[in-house]
Amino acid sequence: MYRLLKQDGKAKRGEFHTVHGVIQTPVFMNVGTAAAIKGAVSTEDLNAIGTQVELSNTYHLHVRPGDDVVYKMGGLHKFMVWDKPILTDSGGFQVFSLAGLRKIKEEGVYFHSHIDGRKIFMGPEQSMQIQSHLASTIAMAFDECPSSVAERKYVEDSVARTTRWLLRCKEEMARLNSLPETINPHQMLFGINQGAIFEDIRIGHAKEIAALDLDGYAIGGLAVGESHEEMYRILDATVPHLPVDKPTYLMGVGTPENILEGVDRGVDFFDCVYPTRNGRHGHVYTNHGKLNLFNAKYELDARPLEEGCQCPACRRYSRAYIRHLLKAKEMLGMRLCVLHNLYFYNTMMTEIRDAIEAGRYQEYKAGKIARMRAGE
Repeated sequence: MYRLLKQDGKAKRGEFHTVHGVIQTPVFMNVGTAAAIKGAVSTEDLNAIGTQVELSNTYHLHVRPGDDVVYKMGGLHKFMVWDKPILTDSGGFQVFSLAGLRKIKEEGVYFHSHIDGRKIFMGPEQSMQIQSHLASTIAMAFDECPSSVAERKYVEDSVARTTRWLLRCKEEMARLNSLPETINPHQMLFGINQGAIFEDIRIGHAKEIAALDLDGYAIGGLAVGESHEEMYRILDATVPHLPVDKPTYLMGVGTPENILEGVDRGVDFFDCVYPTRNGRHGHVYTNHGKLNLFNAKYELDARPLEEGCQCPACRRYSRAYIRHLLKAKEMLGMRLCVLHNLYFYNTMMTEIRDAIEAGRYQEYKAGKIARMRAGE
C-alpha cells in the first residue's frame, strides 16, 4: 500500500508498505544484478550505508544459479541474507539488450543464454513463475522495451503486445500467490509503460495500464539512447496519466541530476548501475561534481573523497590511498568507491525527502545541481 504524505509541486513524498518493510520514497534502489552489489559489497554494508531496497535481475538469476536453486534455498531474501524489500525486474530489458540473441513472438521471447548459448524461452507466465521462485517483494511485469529510434508502427505493435502480456502477468501472479508452496504470497506487481519517444503512445498506454489497479507503475524504455531533454519531455507527458496514489518507478535512471529532475516530475522509485559501475572504474560522485581518481593530481591528496561524508571510505581513507589501490588493481579500491557512491545516492534521497517535506524542493534541487556542475 502506498501513502502519499506530501506533495511539493509534482514532487511526491510517500511511504510504500510491503511485507518486507516500509519504503520511504523517493527512493534509489541499489542494483545487485546477480543477488550481490558488484564491488564486494555485503548486505551488512548495504544496511550501514542506508540502503532501503535491493534490485536483482530475473534473467541473470534464472540463467545462474537457476531460480529453482534460489527457491530451494528459501527465496532471495534468505539466499542473500537481506531482510528488507527486493525488487526483481522481469527479464524484459534483456529482450532489448540481448537483441542479437533473441526472437520475439506473441507467446514470449526465445533467447540464447549469453553464458553458454543454451536455448531459453521466457514469456509472461515464465517471468512470473521465476520471480515467484525468487520470492521478491515487488515483481515487474514482462514487457518489450522498444528502441528509442524504432519506427512508430513497430512501437504501436510492441506496446499493444506489452499490454496483452501485462494482463497475462497479472492473472499468473494471482494464481501463484494463491498456491500453498509459494514463498511470498504477498508479492506485488508493477506494470511498465512503454512507447519510445512518442508522447501520444505513452499517454494512451499509461491510461490503459492505470485502469488495471496494479501495485505500482514503471516507466520503461528511457535512458536507452534518447537525449535527457527527450526523457524529460516524455516524463512531463506521461506521469500525469499514472495514478498519483501509487508509486511511479523510472527504470534504469540515472545520474544524480536525472534523479533530481525525475523527482520534480513525480517519480518515486529509481535504479541505475551508474554508482556501482563508475565506482569500480575510479569515478566517484560528490556534492562538487564527479572525481576521476586516476587523475595524477590525487596522487598526494590526503583529503577524503568528500569532506564531511560519513561513508566507510571517507571516514578512514585518503584520495591518495584509494587511487593507489585502484591503480594496483586491489579490490579494496573498487569496494571503497562503490560504497561511497551508493552512500552518496542514498543520502541524496534522504535530502530529497526532507526537502519535499519542508516544501523547499525547488530550492534544494537548484542548489544541488549548481554545486555539482561547479566542480571542485
